[in-house]
Amino acid sequence: MKVIAFNGSPRADGNTRDLLNIVLRELNREGIATELVQVGGNLLRGCTGCRQCRENKDRKCIIQDDMINDCIGKMVEADGILIGSPVFFADITPEIKAFLDRTGYVGMANDGLFARKAGAAVIAVRRAGAIHSFDSINHFFLVSQMIIPGSQYWNLGIGRDRGDVLQDDEGVKTMEILGKNMAWLLKKLQG
Repeated sequence: MKVIAFNGSPRADGNTRDLLNIVLRELNREGIATELVQVGGNLLRGCTGCRQCRENKDRKCIIQDDMINDCIGKMVEADGILIGSPVFFADITPEIKAFLDRTGYVGMANDGLFARKAGAAVIAVRRAGAIHSFDSINHFFLVSQMIIPGSQYWNLGIGRDRGDVLQDDEGVKTMEILGKNMAWLLKKLQG
């Protein structure tokens, strides 16, 4: 089993990565392989609505000059998907929005590429907008027919400066429980 995590923060070593790493650590403890992919800070074009992925049905976006098709390949191979984003103006980062739109459209155009995989959102927030960001990512999981494990609270950590989320005891505990619950779900899905 494998879980792929995508860090949507342009700060590769910031709070979003710290939160994702807590979840990944718990998955590793349960014997699940993990990989963290840096999405934030990369120039990703948004979906153009050209519908070529629907016509071609080749599991790819027709836009070839960025990392999206590599990400789609990793998502197809994975059993679980984590998507992390900091909150930018009460929502996800532009990179994660482009990521969700393009991977989601390709997934739906190719007969539900991500259906029945486990998916969880992870949000780093300074003050407000966490639930809206959390919902934005969860909408992707739901429309992709994915299964979302829960935790003891919404999957968010509070902090502003680098490393602050590690001082958020409730946020850290939430990520640990999310990792354990995702591992449990993946094992049940493997049956």
